[in-house]
Amino acid sequence: MDRARRQAPVATPPFHTWVFPDGTLWTEFHRNDGGYLLRFPQLADFQVAADARTVTGVPVPEVSEGTTQHLYLNQILPLVLSKLGKLVFHASAVEIGAGAVAFVGESGRGKSTLAASFAVSGCRFLTDDGLVVEPSGEGFAALPSHPSIRLWDDSEAALIPPAARRAPPVHYTTKARFLADENLAFCETPRPLRRVYFLGDGGSTRLELHRLSPAETLLEWVKHSFLLDIEELPRLASHFDQVAALAKQPIHYRLDYPRRFEDLAAVRQVILAHAREEHDDRCN
Repeated sequence: MDRARRQAPVATPPFHTWVFPDGTLWTEFHRNDGGYLLRFPQLADFQVAADARTVTGVPVPEVSEGTTQHLYLNQILPLVLSKLGKLVFHASAVEIGAGAVAFVGESGRGKSTLAASFAVSGCRFLTDDGLVVEPSGEGFAALPSHPSIRLWDDSEAALIPPAARRAPPVHYTTKARFLADENLAFCETPRPLRRVYFLGDGGSTRLELHRLSPAETLLEWVKHSFLLDIEELPRLASHFDQVAALAKQPIHYRLDYPRRFEDLAAVRQVILAHAREEHDDRCN
């Protein structure tokens, strides 16, 4: 990481941006002679080499090192892995029995809350976001990420024990980050991907669960993919082929339910009954 400095103007417009639902600009994607400049306005710049083998972070003054590291882990690293040919998605995942179950959806759909709910109940989590999936002898495997979960205040109050380990705050969000410990169980090894649930918007008045076709699944995975360069046609073609193979697995479902904390235990029980092939007595 380089010394902090103010963000200089960029001569050319970004070829891609990430924008929050309220219209706030989150990330600018620029190309330059060294590869890619990823700018988080008023927070940090990250220079990613053209081959994605090296990354340099430059925070703006007054932004903590922890914030820059958090941006790297949660935003830059998934993009770098995607450039290196990995399948990386906006998803959380937990271990149920001998396999992994993934929850995929847009920000605010409840991915982290579900992962934390399972983790405090004894089913270890593999990732809060930035799920890496790779082919394996049993189909596909879910890989563990860094051992922490980010939650809004209401989810923290409903789920997290007072003794849980809290990471230092970061500049750009009021979400709290909790580190894996005896209160928040973490799985350190890859697990076969057994079920994938694409989360609805919470508008349902009851729990709804139905199987998705390969075509529907393909669209959902593409929509929730991390991709560093959305205009790099050879990488896009390779990514599409990888995702198409994953979408053919008969493990994909749409899941929606009312977002009420008092219903989470019942939601977990439905998921456990639907997802597990071998019952794990630690999960209840």
